[in-house]
Amino acid sequence: MIKGIRAFGSAAALGALLVASAASADDVKLPHTMTFTAYDTGTAGFNIAVAVGKMMKDSYGTDLRVLPAGNDVARLAPLRAKRAVLSAMGSGTYFAQEGVFEFGAKEWGPQSLQLVLSSVDCNAGSLGVARDTGVTEISQLKGKRVGFVVGSPALNQNSLAILAFGDLKQSDVKAVEFSSYGAMWKGLINNDVDAAFGTTITGPAKEAETSPRGLTWPPLHHNDKAGWDRVQKVGSFFFRHLATCGAGISKDHPIELGNYPYPIFVAYAAEPADQVYAITKAMITHYDAYKDAAAGASGLAAARQTKNWVVPVHPGAVKALKEAGQWSDDQEKHNNMLFKRQSVLAAAWTDYGKTNPPSGEKEFLAGWMTARAAALKKADMPNGFDE
Repeated sequence: MIKGIRAFGSAAALGALLVASAASADDVKLPHTMTFTAYDTGTAGFNIAVAVGKMMKDSYGTDLRVLPAGNDVARLAPLRAKRAVLSAMGSGTYFAQEGVFEFGAKEWGPQSLQLVLSSVDCNAGSLGVARDTGVTEISQLKGKRVGFVVGSPALNQNSLAILAFGDLKQSDVKAVEFSSYGAMWKGLINNDVDAAFGTTITGPAKEAETSPRGLTWPPLHHNDKAGWDRVQKVGSFFFRHLATCGAGISKDHPIELGNYPYPIFVAYAAEPADQVYAITKAMITHYDAYKDAAAGASGLAAARQTKNWVVPVHPGAVKALKEAGQWSDDQEKHNNMLFKRQSVLAAAWTDYGKTNPPSGEKEFLAGWMTARAAALKKADMPNGFDE
């Protein structure tokens, strides 16, 4: 009897050892609860964040709350107030870092945002146009109604970059303002606007495609060098991309468009490196658990991360990427240069605040953009927003 008990005890000990080994192989400690922010409900960014949250619940017992927000300022406010850890952002990440547009207001300034993981998949980001307009080329949007979102420099600048492909400016179209991304796309369906920027896999775009108006994506022909030069002058973060998925798009019917990483999961530099490491490690380790759960999520693979982009990668995420064999000396050098850029911008903002800047919003922004340009020039760094 005692011999049997000993045998059972040995088996139990072996089982415990195996469990302990498995736990150490996935050496991740996540909080019991976390909050992320994202674009509106139903968007690709929101859906992907929810899919990541389900993985965290299933794998670690972590409850992840995803807060939808209609613009970049609203997405970052909870992070700055330490009520959220990460945000699934778009190109607004870059504008926030640079302290431009809405982030040039005295309440904000350059934000020290750093990347965790970002997605580039089969989708693209461009202006979706109601099919009933008859528009087939970007240049044909002249005089048409184009949606813009109040407080969202990312969406608005993206729209302007795409319009630039057709040699159009905001003054060439009828700008219609909306309170949020979702409201803008509802406006397209309701015939309040003719075109809206979004990713091809976003829920609202699919809803628009099946609506009576229909949806089309005028191409950004990849062999049109002049058109692409104009795009990248307005949106330096865009690159040529063949879209093979999304509303009205498939591998059999691809469209030459443009893209940039989206969603871009970001945290503030002050977020503890060990926590960012744990989050990144969890997303890399359990990638298979969420990659097919939402359109675009497969682009979050460690091997598919955009190299040497315009915003640095958080040290915690760097550690996880190094462990995954997805980091290089070239990236390290580029990342350190971007850290230095953030320091230059932060110092310029502090110095500008000491000059008794004008109280008017437009005058304050104008003064800041001048000070910003001077600081970057002194540091021998590109402006990125030359007038």
